[in-house]
Amino acid sequence: MRIRWGIAFALLLAAVPVWAALGGSERSVQQDRERVAGQSQRTVHSAYTLHEITTKDGHKIREYVSPGGTVFAVAWEGPTLPNLSTLLGSYFTAFQQASESTAHRHGPLYVQAGPLVVESGGRMRAFRGRAYVTDLIPSNVSRDVIR
Repeated sequence: MRIRWGIAFALLLAAVPVWAALGGSERSVQQDRERVAGQSQRTVHSAYTLHEITTKDGHKIREYVSPGGTVFAVAWEGPTLPNLSTLLGSYFTAFQQASESTAHRHGPLYVQAGPLVVESGGRMRAFRGRAYVTDLIPSNVSRDVIR
């Protein structure tokens, strides 16, 4: 079982494009789009801005930005898992420690480490997930919009 989780964790760290880190600045979103040569779409909502980047290889990354310019959540879908160490930024260590101490079972991954929540699941060529920091979500935004 440890070997399976080791392989799964290695896949999480696979060389998938780099994205704006959770808790990072909105300025990094444009750099992300340029780095992966993806198409981006920006949608302004009353309480947050959504940046969606679509790559040629079928990845979609959605970055949710507060009015203050901080990435409070990210969501992904695509044929492979994203590089969570980059995607989670400074929260990655907390994720790593919590995922190692969590009892693993078959099915989607759910990890909560303090204000950090990471949910991920899927199968080969069809992965999806989301990560958010509860302390950074604007008070008038529901967690349900992060998808």
